[in-house]
Amino acid sequence: MTTQQVLIAGDWRHADASRTFQAQSPLTGEALAPKFPTSKWSDCHEALEAAAGAFEALRSVTPDAIATFLEGYADRIERRSDEICAAAHAETALPLAPRLSAGELPRTTGQLRQAAAAARSGDWSRPVIDTAANIRTQFAGIGPVAVFGPNNFPLAFGSVSGGDFAAAIAAGNPVIAKAHPLHPETTRLLAEEAHQAATEAGLPPATVQLLYDLDHADGERLVQDARLAAVAFTGSKRGGLALKEAADAAGTPIYLELGSVNPVAVLPGALRERGDEIAAELAGSCLMGTGQFCTNPGLVLVESGADADAFMTSLTSAFGAAPNGTLFSSSGRDGLASAIDDLRSAGAEVLTGGGAVDGAPASYQNTVLRADGATFLGSPQALQAEAFGNATLVVVTESTAQSVDVIRALEGNLTGCVYSAKDGSDEAAYSSIEPPLRQRVGRLLNDQMPTGVAVSPAMNHGGPYPATAHPGFTAVGLPGSMARFAMLQCYDQVRPQRLPEGLRDENPRETWRQVDGRWTQESIN
Repeated sequence: MTTQQVLIAGDWRHADASRTFQAQSPLTGEALAPKFPTSKWSDCHEALEAAAGAFEALRSVTPDAIATFLEGYADRIERRSDEICAAAHAETALPLAPRLSAGELPRTTGQLRQAAAAARSGDWSRPVIDTAANIRTQFAGIGPVAVFGPNNFPLAFGSVSGGDFAAAIAAGNPVIAKAHPLHPETTRLLAEEAHQAATEAGLPPATVQLLYDLDHADGERLVQDARLAAVAFTGSKRGGLALKEAADAAGTPIYLELGSVNPVAVLPGALRERGDEIAAELAGSCLMGTGQFCTNPGLVLVESGADADAFMTSLTSAFGAAPNGTLFSSSGRDGLASAIDDLRSAGAEVLTGGGAVDGAPASYQNTVLRADGATFLGSPQALQAEAFGNATLVVVTESTAQSVDVIRALEGNLTGCVYSAKDGSDEAAYSSIEPPLRQRVGRLLNDQMPTGVAVSPAMNHGGPYPATAHPGFTAVGLPGSMARFAMLQCYDQVRPQRLPEGLRDENPRETWRQVDGRWTQESIN
């Protein structure tokens, strides 16, 4: 059986491999052809050398050329969309339609085109010119970036096609993509199109490189290498924190997107007004994609009472009636089962589900768990651990004050949501809950489940640790996401002809002037 080649320094070549692996069908458990290599360090070394050279060459490449690559790549993905989506479906069991063909693939190409527009405009570099002091600053590319892709979005967050990739390239950096081993064929197809688009746009040969798999030790060694400037990782908390420890030891900036339970507080008035409706929304959000979203609502807060009891009945009925989906792998099913066992051990009660699906290698029953507020506050760390999949925990509190205590015990999350009454009866409760929730989440929602993440310049797909490594950055939303892969460069008394084009006086830019002892910002030509 053929072993696929890695992409290093502009060439598809046989890997220096320690072993090979195959993706597996989540539906049948059968191995999928072909085989893929686990690269030894020599492949990493060659990729790093090539990336270092590519970055030097990219410094003289125009933003328009980079934008042309991103747009050409998006066009190529669309022309090959049927094959790419078919591969992603085979490797992940995600539905061809609407999830892949009508949802994730258009989002992927849309991100690439937004990144192209950001690169071409140059506004992301945020130039500042102090003409009086002749000091100028702007953001510019940081250097070679390693992107580690996740299992749950093979296209829109993929290592060679997703938001991290697009942002890094748009900022002028070459990317070493490390594929996720659950969907290597999908990643290979995308890398083929990226490579061709880069060649057509005249970018350096090593602008885009691809390795499929590494031993853990080599992954940690990669993020510590001085030739690498930054790292983006989306995936498990365990894997991400191991890379973070290695990167931190070397001083390499690393941007992580890890687990999140995305708390949803349903206030008493909302339960009274439309509890059944909210239960249906919650079930739909929790079970979408078999719950394998980083924004999946895994913790729900309600105050005890008859309305809460009715809500719980509606929620468990909706979970029980829905078909059990397919997780990405049997290891994912085992991880979900282990997480639910841990929640039980910490005091949560299973209301529906709670077991593997017989005869299905990667399926688990839709599961709702319950814990009261006192139990949660007795074991907050254990009861807010993420159960990645089609499961959620409902925490039933005695009062708004106890709900606030629960929120204060939460770690950082990507999102937090509050459902409140339309008649204004929940305003006092909202005023109590919002301040502590606001500080624990990157994105705050009202009366809407958090599962969707719009690709908008205003989006923040980030949050306080441990949801991400840095609360000041987003993984979605251009041009903001490009800031992760940029450095602030200052030019002090540098001769005009030596300045980057965007910092020269003849170009329209914002400048700072000191007038009567105060700094003001104004446009100049």
